[in-house]
Formats: sequence, C-alpha cells, structure tokens
Amino acid sequence: MLLAIDCGNTNTVFSIWDGETFLCTLRTSTHHARTADAYFTWYSTLVKHYGIKADITDVIISSTVPRVVFNLRVFADRFFGCRPLVVGRPECLLPQPPRVDAGTQVGPDRLVNTAGAFDRHGGNLIVVDFGTATTFDVVGHDGGYEGGVIAPGVNLSLEALHMAAAALPHVDIAKPQHVVGTNTVACMQSGVFWGYVGLVREICAQIKAERDQAMNVIATGGLAPLFQQTEALFDAYEEDLTMHGLTVIHRYNKENAT
Repeated sequence: MLLAIDCGNTNTVFSIWDGETFLCTLRTSTHHARTADAYFTWYSTLVKHYGIKADITDVIISSTVPRVVFNLRVFADRFFGCRPLVVGRPECLLPQPPRVDAGTQVGPDRLVNTAGAFDRHGGNLIVVDFGTATTFDVVGHDGGYEGGVIAPGVNLSLEALHMAAAALPHVDIAKPQHVVGTNTVACMQSGVFWGYVGLVREICAQIKAERDQAMNVIATGGLAPLFQQTEALFDAYEEDLTMHGLTVIHRYNKENAT
C-alpha cells in the first residue's frame, strides 16, 4: 500500500492508496515543528478510528513547505521502514520534465497536478488550483508542465481586505445572491466572488489566445466547487487531483526504477 502525502501551505493531507482506490483521506494543519512521532500518533489514531488495516510499503511526498519534509521523511523511515519519494528531488522521476526557464524551481504541487490531470484528461490543459494561492498550470500535449500563472488565493484576498481596512470584517467566501450588495458583507463577498470569476475566465482566455489552440480547463482545490456553479468556467472538476497525481508519479518511478 502507498501512503501519499500532500503538504500545502495551510493543510497537510495523507491518503492511503491500495492500488485501486483511496481507502481514506486524513487532513491536518501544516506546522513545520510537528515531529515524526507527532505525525504517527495523529495518523495511527485516525486509522484505528476508521477501522482501516493499512500495511504501508511505500510513501510519496509533495510539499510546498520545505521545512516539513525532514520530519516527514523520518516519519516514513521510522514507522514504515521505507525511504519516501519526494517530488522535486532529483531521485524522483517525472513522466515528462518541466519545460521552464533554466534554474526555475517548479512547485511540487504543480508538477503533481500536471501528472494527475494528464493521466485523466490527456494533454493541452489548463489546471486551475484554488489553494492558498490560485494557480494556473499549462499541461502540454505530451503531459509536460509548460509554465503557468500564480495569483493570490481567494481566502488570502479576503484576509488582506480584513487586515488592511479596519472597518471591514472577516467574512467567508460565498456566491452572493446579487452582484450589488446592500450590506458590507455582501459587498465584500460579491467583489471577491465575481472578481475571481473574471480573473479565472480572463486568464484562461489569454492562455488559450497566446497558445492559439483549444484547451480544456480542469479545476481542483477546496473552493473549486463554489466557482463551478457559475457559467461553465471549467470543463471538469477533480476533487482528488493532487493525490491521484502522486499515485501516477509513484507508479512511474516503480516502473522505471534502475
């Protein structure tokens, strides 16, 4: 069995893959000071709670927070007796190398999303990931990562409004009933929601125009379903795209091990 770990800026997700399906998905907040023992205590408690018998033989890690990788590697070695694959490290092979400027380090999450999206949808894609940042990743015809766009995340924008303007409250993102709000919360929700609808639509349109070809838009991330409600922004929504991408990269490394 494979334990796939996706460590983002806000949350860290553990998923157990038995070769055909994910048996469970566990989520915790990302904290660079969490030790290997703390990870195992949290992990084993939840696995026992769900009644899952998982004989983990392999671990793969994608992390946008470099400081947590060491403790996750210790966690894999100490409790599962394996050396984990870490996406972005030289020893972790990719189905296609990224085609970016020399010296550019591509975020592991973007490489993983690229692999997962290509496996499910083929090439010529735009992957929109609604995370701490909202990212747009271009997947070439052969599955190679070909660059992208990074914009502030939805919740990050709301938090910035709240922190920078003393009179504005903290609000949760939601689709407003009307574009024109008649109270402060509705005004803020409308500005962020419809602002991001415009941002997604325009960036995707500019990417397609620049490349002069038809491209499918695949959405993922926690807030993607909210934006999927409106005017067909996306061709498909993938709830588990990152975790699926980790299984794709793990399988590729197993098949091409020297």
